[in-house]
Parts: sequence; structure tokens; C-alpha cells
Amino acid sequence: MVMSDSSPALKTLCKPGPRLKLYHFLKNTYCCQAEHKPIRSVLVANRGEIAIRVFRACSELGIKSVAVYSEQDKMHMHRLKADESYLVGKGLAPVEAYLSIPEIIRVCKENDIDAVHPGYGFLSERSDFAQAVIDAGIRFIGPTPEVVQNMGDKMAARKAAGEADVPIVPGSIGAVTSKEEALSFCEKHGLPVIFKAAHGGGGRGMRVVEKMEEVEESFERASHEALASFGNGEMFIEKFIERPRHVEIQVLGDKAGNVVHLYERDCSVQRRHQKVVEIAPAPHLAEEIRDKITDAALRLARHVGYENAGTVEFLCDERGEFYFIEVNARLQVEHTVTEEITGIDLVQAQIRIAEGMTLDELGLTQERIVPRGVAIQCRVTAEDPAHDFQPNTGRIEVFRSGEGMGIRIDSASAYAGAIISPYYDSLLVKVISHASDLKSAASKMDRSLREFRIRGVKTNIPFLLNVLENEKFLNGVLDTYFIDEHPDLFQFTASPNRAQKLLTYLGEVLVNGPQTPLATTLKPSAIHPHVPETPVGTDPPEGLRDFITCLGPEAFAKEVRSRKNLLLMDTTFRDAHQSLMATRVRTHDLLKISPYVAHKFSNLYSLENWGGATFDVALRFLHECPWERLEEMRKRIPNIPFQMLLRGANAVGYTSYPDNVVYKFCELAVQTGMDIFRVFDSLNYLPNLILGMEAAGKAGGVVEAAISYSGDVSDPKKTKFDLKYYTNLADELVKAGTHVLCIKDMAGLLKPEAARLLITAIRDKHPDVPIHVHTHDTSGAGVASMLACAQAGADVVDVAVDSMSGMTSQPSMGAVVASLQGTPLDTKLDLNDVSEYSAYWEQTRTLYGPFECTTTMRSGNADVYLNEIPGGQYTNLQFQSFSLGLGDLFEDVKKAYREANIVLGDIIKVTPSSKVVGDLAQFMVQNKLTGDQVVEKAEELSFPKSVIEYLQGYIGIPHGGFPEPFRKRVLKDMPRVEGRPGAEMEAFDFDKLNNEMRKSHGNVSDRDVMSAALYPEVTNEFLHFREKFGPVDKLDTRMFFTGPKVGEEFEVTLERGKTLSLMALSVAEDLKPNGNREVFFELNGQMRSVLIPDKVAMKEIRVHPKANKAVKGEVGAPMPGNVIDIRVKEGDNVAKGEPLVVLSAMKMEMVIQAPDSGTVKKVEVKIGMKLEGEDLVLVLE
Repeated sequence: MVMSDSSPALKTLCKPGPRLKLYHFLKNTYCCQAEHKPIRSVLVANRGEIAIRVFRACSELGIKSVAVYSEQDKMHMHRLKADESYLVGKGLAPVEAYLSIPEIIRVCKENDIDAVHPGYGFLSERSDFAQAVIDAGIRFIGPTPEVVQNMGDKMAARKAAGEADVPIVPGSIGAVTSKEEALSFCEKHGLPVIFKAAHGGGGRGMRVVEKMEEVEESFERASHEALASFGNGEMFIEKFIERPRHVEIQVLGDKAGNVVHLYERDCSVQRRHQKVVEIAPAPHLAEEIRDKITDAALRLARHVGYENAGTVEFLCDERGEFYFIEVNARLQVEHTVTEEITGIDLVQAQIRIAEGMTLDELGLTQERIVPRGVAIQCRVTAEDPAHDFQPNTGRIEVFRSGEGMGIRIDSASAYAGAIISPYYDSLLVKVISHASDLKSAASKMDRSLREFRIRGVKTNIPFLLNVLENEKFLNGVLDTYFIDEHPDLFQFTASPNRAQKLLTYLGEVLVNGPQTPLATTLKPSAIHPHVPETPVGTDPPEGLRDFITCLGPEAFAKEVRSRKNLLLMDTTFRDAHQSLMATRVRTHDLLKISPYVAHKFSNLYSLENWGGATFDVALRFLHECPWERLEEMRKRIPNIPFQMLLRGANAVGYTSYPDNVVYKFCELAVQTGMDIFRVFDSLNYLPNLILGMEAAGKAGGVVEAAISYSGDVSDPKKTKFDLKYYTNLADELVKAGTHVLCIKDMAGLLKPEAARLLITAIRDKHPDVPIHVHTHDTSGAGVASMLACAQAGADVVDVAVDSMSGMTSQPSMGAVVASLQGTPLDTKLDLNDVSEYSAYWEQTRTLYGPFECTTTMRSGNADVYLNEIPGGQYTNLQFQSFSLGLGDLFEDVKKAYREANIVLGDIIKVTPSSKVVGDLAQFMVQNKLTGDQVVEKAEELSFPKSVIEYLQGYIGIPHGGFPEPFRKRVLKDMPRVEGRPGAEMEAFDFDKLNNEMRKSHGNVSDRDVMSAALYPEVTNEFLHFREKFGPVDKLDTRMFFTGPKVGEEFEVTLERGKTLSLMALSVAEDLKPNGNREVFFELNGQMRSVLIPDKVAMKEIRVHPKANKAVKGEVGAPMPGNVIDIRVKEGDNVAKGEPLVVLSAMKMEMVIQAPDSGTVKKVEVKIGMKLEGEDLVLVLE
């Protein structure tokens, strides 16, 4: 019989009636009686990767997918992946939007939705939500409201477990709602206990308490978290099981009462009770225990009439006993590993079960479910593992995933440009690996995570990699103490992130201008200097360094003295550019020419390439490590001795240091590649000189004691520094054991006749000691003076390659070489090689236009015989004058320099004493004072710090003593230093400094610590700069100083075999609300952008200040979030570790503690204020 659609009988059959459920409790017996009704559309009441996971399942089933999104998620990927998407919770807080049941039901009704999938988190375990969905005539893809309610209520779940004969952990009978109840339970049952959110899971609102005094605080924090996460702050308390494994059983139940398990997962790798890594199946779980746990899970599921997907969780102790924890009546984050080992799509199964299909119809009978291999899931989160996993927010600037065979990636917000907000969970992506065994799966996971590149926010990938490489993990020996008992998991090798950091630097230059002060308006040229070729694959010829490394300093000195020809030291790598370009030449340009020098100039006495002003200028202005410069030059020039300037007891600083600092410095310098230490003292103060000599000698270096030259030994009217003064000083230095004697003519005052007199006198007294003469060519007489020295018996003279010589630099290498050709003193250098070497520097010099001394100094100047300004100081003094607004008065500064020298007692002038004279000269010009007026008004003037410290004796005692009464008038009752300053200083505590630096900068090297011992603030700023901007020393010089032009293509070689191809595309005209400007680049063919705060524009915008890491006492927000509690006020005294402010973000609360004891000077936040990471919270003093 055929019935029409209008038949009353058919209408009666189609009329909904009571649903019939049959429960079968015999194992492997399945019922097939269930109502089946297809689903046409599914709304996912969630966000992020789980929403997309459900959408994909819907797509494969031919079902329309519908997304909901909050106002804050309008750009989020999950709304774009759905067939339709609708805004919910307009005007509500970010989390509240997804917790608004009326809003979600409204969207369902307005858009004819068949079913709702809750995902996990948010409303997934709210029975009132499940009931509201059903009451609206919509299907809920999950357990029944009754089951959700009973299983979500931990007390009801425990009761049900007991009724089903499932072992349970002792715990509270009902919900605990106050800290007083919590304290009472703990006093009655003892510690340790664990607080859990009574109406939710996922580690939110969970605290382990081991001390009675922590009970109340922990309860309040846990309850607040639970309230924020689940809308209910009630807690459940149970005894804490020691050393358990966390094993959970995946179950599926249908509407006909059939239930199966899909085996277990091990979730023991946890942090703060939140799962980090999950494994299926659980490694080394005995078959007998597996059977007992899965049977227990099925008993409970059948007892409560469980349908759809759920997880029954257990703790297993070391004896094989297991205890029920809870049921998660929803899909779990880690469901993926079960899918991988069983081949079953759990989300599709959920939907089909909601349609009314039975497990048998789905082919999901227990005997058909067989695990294959091992799967691991890692949750990649936007958290900083180096800082207690603080949530990290911001924009993902770069995203590249690690794919390939055996890897599955579930994500939603992981793409370049995605904004990671503080409002939601920090999960970025789930990575799942699948292989035949645990070690193979771990290997695939390790490979995949190493391929990831996520820039812009910090992630936990370094931590995950440490877990995956841990032997206990690889052997499957796990419990919930795994992370706590392996502190090595928190020892990270920081990701260099070099490319993105360099883009940030270039963006900073393009938006805010040069990051090192430019001294003039000249710009670097656009030239790429031609580097002369060197033989490929051949080692450079042997040089004098072999005598040092093989036979020692004494043999080296003997060999130098035995040579009949004149030896040269090339200063191009240090003093030449210090004198001509304010020490600004970068390692990048020095290294390019280094191989050529090694091959063509192997018979040089040495290369002066380190120490002196190059040390702090490298850190301060060039933002590069001087130690790395030395190390890299040594790799390229293995055959020529290196020489550095050691300022005696001042090392490479401008003041005295404890003796152990000088010794340690010399030791590290030799280890890094230094050979010859030219030891000098700025006042020729013998105790300071001898300390430096002893330190250099103990380190294994060649000691070249230097006598700083001033005056004129050929002028009988100049009696302070006469010939006898110098010969006596030479006697003392030879007696102290110097290997080589040096005359350091730092101002170029040594005239040819004076040179002949001085060198002859010293040679006659010390015939076996090599003599080395250093000068500057400021007057233009340098070549003549050096030739006179050579003819009088000097073994070595200083020169600079032609294009870097003359004026305040050293005499011309080519001129000296040519002058001695064919004579007994022939240097044996090839003029053609000198010419090629010079051509490189002639081009390279144009890159340093902003620092070029020729902008004001066109030629040598004989007035140096009057003012006695050292060549190395001349250009620096000139640029300092410009920066002080005295550029047009530099001639006055030079005259004042001469007067200042007389006021200070006519002293030897070399760093740091030359700086004292220069500071006083500029002080005089600025204040329009003559030398006589300075002396007369000394008691009422505020002198530069360097002048006061000189007069106190901090850099030593000058020849002839301090000028009186000037000294007495300036110092009044200030303390004086008698004798060698460093002799009275306590030994420096390097270990203490190392520990302090590690707190601020993570891993630091001994060289970093040494730099900080010499220049604390400069080194701290340099390290912060490097952490922010990366290896800027790899940039071409023009790019470093002024950045690229828009549309310009260029390359950056990071290391051998790794070269970046870059192009600057544009700088956005529009300013972001927070004052940032977006700069666009192309990197290796891919678009990249960086956000740079526009410092000029931000002056007109109110932006919350950032904590300056370099300023002690400024306390910053460790993570973005809302201020929910302020525990202190201005004027309060706080102890180290005392709570200051409480933040809430990503449903987690964070207490900001005092980093040190002190007084609260200023509070910069208010309750309810939203903060970004590193925003200034308060200031301590």
C-alpha cells in the first residue's frame, strides 16, 4: 500500500514520540534501537582550533558549519573557516561573549541551526547550556544535560564512581565555597591536598597545597580562576596522590546505551596541572592494569547512561593501583592522539551519534577498535618558558610550521599577522606525531618543532624540545612530577631569531633615524668596496706569531731584535680609524680585508687591532661585541701577531679597577687571540704600569711596556720631560721584565732630531731589548721622524696604510716602504700590495662620511706642538665639541686645551689623562673661562667629574705631583687616594656579577661578564640592544648607519651558507593608535612587516610607559592582562618577594612580586587597567 504525504497514518508515524533507550551490560553486545535524524547544520559554540576541527569534520560529512565570534575575534581564523559566521555578545567582555547562552541560542534560532557542538572549555561542561540548546529544539552534540551536570559536578561524579565500584580518592563531600571551609578540611584530613574547580577542568582553578599557611591564599586564587573560567567559583578538595601517572580513557556512547573505549592516553607531562604533552597509548602500562582501568571506565559510563564522547580520568600510583579523578563530559584537547592510533574520527563519530546512529552502525564495536603505533601531541602555546610560562601576546610576525610524514597540525591562530590577545587561552597550535613506537614518534615531533618558525610572540617550543630529548620521556618513564624533577627542561638555548630582529632594527632606523649618533650631516656612500682577491684554499705564509705560539714571548723578542730590516706595525685596524673617524670602523669592514692582509703582509711585526677606545666604542656606538671582533679577526689572520693597548691598571677603561679585573681581562684576551700587550699609563705612573705588565705576562702575552712621550727632548728649555726622565723610565721598565720597549708618541710631538736623541740614548743603554716607536702624523713630520728612529736603532715603527694615514693618524705605510727600498732597513713589503690594500680602505672610508675628520680638518697642523692634543683624541674631541654646541669654537677648544694642560700641571696626555684635559678645555670654553680664572675661581666652580677624580688621585700620580694650590681649592675636604688606586680595592666578585647578569640577560659568557666589570652600564645597554635587534654587525655599513632606501635590494650574510635576501618595501603613513608605524619588507621573497614605535609621534599620544630593564627599580608587567588587585601604595616599604599587584590574563592570575626590597616610589596602574607586556607597573627605590 502506498501512502500519500498527506496521509493521516503517515503523519502519525512521523510525529515525534518518546525516545526508547535499551541498555545492554554484556560486553561486546550492542543495541541498534535508536532514532536517526540527519543533521544539516552545526554551530560550534567555541573558538580557535577546536572550532575549525569541528568545521572540517562537518565539511567532510556534507554538513553546513556555522561559527560564532566575539568582537575581539572578528579577525580570527575560525570565523573564516566556517560556511557562515555570526557575532555574539556585542558589548560583552571577551570571555563573556562565548559564555552568553541567550546570545548563542539567538543565533541558532535566527539561522535555523540543527545542532550545537560545544567544543571544549567555555560552555562545554555547562549542563544549563546543554539543556537550553535542547529546550530550543536544537540537538546538543554531547552527553545529556543530566550527565553533563552529574559528571561536571565532581562530588556527584565521585558518588557515581563509587556506585559503579570504581576506586576513588578521599575528598570533600560537597562543594567548598569559602577559605574557612577549605582550612577546616585541611586541618581535619592533613596535607597535601589539591583544590579543583568543582565545575570545570583543564587545570584552571587548580592548586596543590603543601603548607597550612598557603591554604587561604591558594583557595582564593584558585576560586577566582574557576569563576573566571567556568562562571562558578565553587571548589572541590581531595587528598593529593604522590607520584601518580595521569591516565585517561576515551569513551564513546550512543543513544541506544552502547559504550566502547578507544584505549588510553598518558597525560602525565603536566605543568600547573595543565597537560603539555600527551601520549597514546600510555607507555609501559601493564595489560592487566589497562584492562582494569578500561573496564572501570566502561562501568561508570554505563552506570550513568553516557552517550557521545567523553573521557574518564584516573591517577595510577607506583603500585599499579588506580583512582578515579573525574569525567570530562566533552571532547578533550588531546583527542587527536586517540584518533591517530585508532584511525577513528572522534568528531564525526560525535555528530553521527547525535544524529542517532549506533556504534554498531558506525562500525565502532570494541573488537574492531585496535590501537596501532604511538602518537604524541604537543601543545604549542604563546607562553615564555624562560619566565615561568607567562602568557605572551602580540602579533605573530612570522609563522612557518613543520610538516611532513607522520605529522598532523591542528591550529587556528597560527599565521603571520595573527593577533594573540590576552583574553583567551594561549594555545597556538597542536602538533601530533604518529609512528610505530614512542622514540620514532618523538623523533618526528622533534623534527617538526625544530622546523617551526614563530616570531613576534614567545612560545614554549624550546621547552617542548627539551622534553622530547629527555631520556626518561623517550623511555616512557613518566609521572606527574616529571617536569618538577627535571630542572634541565628549563635550560634553553634561545632561538636567535636573527632575521626578524634585523628587520626590527632596520625598521627602527627607517622610522626613528640612526641608532648610533652621527657626528656630521654627511651620509655614508652607496659604494660596495672592492676586496682584493686572496688565494683560495691555501694557508697564509708563516709570520712572527709562530715564534710566540711555539717558543714564547722571550724567543719572539729575540727574533725581532735579530732582524736587520725595519719591521712595521700596521695601525689601520685600530688607531688609524680612531684618529680619523672617531673609532667608528665596524668589524664588518675589518673582516673583509683580513684574509688579504694575512696573505700579503705576513712579515709585519704586528697588527694593532684592539683595546683602547675600540673596546667601549664597539659596545656603546657600534652595538657589537669587541671580543667577537678579536675572535673573528684571529680566525682570518692566524699568522700575524695582534697588538692591543692596555691602559695599565685601567685595563681598557677610564678608571682604576681591582687588580683581579686587570689579570682576568688579560687572561681572556690571550684566550681570544691577543698576542702583544702595549702596556702604558696615562701619567707614566710606574706602579700602574708594572701591574699591567705583570697581568699581561702572567696571561702568556708579550709585554711591551710603553713610555708615553710629551714635551721635546731636543729643546733644552723644556725641562720637565727631559732625556734623563725617559731613560730612567726605560731602565725601570727593562728591570721590571718587559719583552719590548715602546715609545708612545700619542700626539706626534717627536721631531726627527728628538727621535734620534731619544732612541740613541735608550739603544745605548739597552742593546738587547727591541724598541718600538708609535707616533701620529698630525704635524706632517711623521715619516721623517720614523725614518730617524729607524736609523737610530729602533726595530719597529708604526704606520697606517696610505689611504688611512696622515693628519692625526700614523705616517704613510707606502711612504716608509718606498723610502727604505734598497737600503739595509728595507721593510721587504711590496708597494703593489700596499696600493691594493690602500684602495680598499680608500673606498671603505667613504662609508664613514658622518665621522670623517676631513669635514673640518683638511690637512696636518703643526699647532699640535703647541696644544699637544693626542691624535687619537683629536677627532673625538672635535665631535664632542659639536655635540656640546661648540663646533664653531673648536679653535678656541684647542687653545683652551693647552691652557688646561698647564692648569693641571703640564701632564702626560693619553687616555684617560687626555680626557681630563679635554673635559676641562671644553668646560672652559663653555663657561668662557681662561686658565687663570679657573685657578682663581676653583673653589666656586663645579668641575667635570673626570677633573675631580684626577685630582683625587684615582688615575695615579703625575710626574712632579699635583698642581697646588689648585688641587686643594677644588677638592677642599674631598678624599684623596695615596699610591696606586687599585692596591686598596677589594677583589672584584665575578660570580656575583655573573649571577646578576643571568637574571637580566639569561645565558651570558665570561667575556660578557668581563665587559660588564669594566663598563657596567654600557655592557648592560649593549646586551639589551643585541637581544632586541640581533646581530646588527652583519649588516653592511650604510645599512647599519642610515638603513636601506625604499625598493632597494640587499643581502645580509649571517654565517657561512646562510644569506638573507632583503628589500625595504614601504613605511606606512598611517600611525597605529598605540603610536606604532608599520614597516614592510620582503625577506627571501616573502612579505614581512614590523611594528615600530614612532618616537616623535608618540610624544603627542598618551601611551602607558614601558619598564626600562636597564633601570633598577622599574617593575614591569610580566604578561599582558587586567589589574585585578593592588597590594601596595606609594610610600610603602616592601620586602623582596612581597606581592605588589595581581594581574589576570588568559584565565590565569599572576602575582607580581617585588624584585628587591625597597620603598614604593610611584604606582603607575589602577584596578581594572589593561596592561601590555612590560608596561610599567610601579617604581621602587
